[in-house]
Amino acid sequence: QVQLVESGGGLVQAGGSLRLSCTASGRTFSRYAMGWFRQAPGKEREFVATISRMDISTYYADSVVGRFTISRDNAKNTLYLQMNSLKPEDTAVYYCAARAAYSSGTYSQKTDYDNWGQGTQVTVSS
Repeated sequence: QVQLVESGGGLVQAGGSLRLSCTASGRTFSRYAMGWFRQAPGKEREFVATISRMDISTYYADSVVGRFTISRDNAKNTLYLQMNSLKPEDTAVYYCAARAAYSSGTYSQKTDYDNWGQGTQVTVSS
């Protein structure tokens, strides 16, 4: 198991930016493919972005393409999500997730992951 802790959420105006971080501990971070998901009140948890274990591949939800960037620093055991041009509809609790991987694949389904953080709130005001 790997333990995940998100940080960096907060309140921002529409058009603004935030950078989320997810710090991992417990296992070799570079062995895990990572993802960001979000859940708005009354909605299902949805995929945002994913990155392969060695930062070779990334994949994004259509709703964030061109605005969000996922990255990782394996030396620091940290995953990032840079969010620019934020919109009120981006308001949600953001979760990072990890799954052990043996290839450079990316994973966009909730059921692909078995390690989750506790979430960090992002609120975008109009």
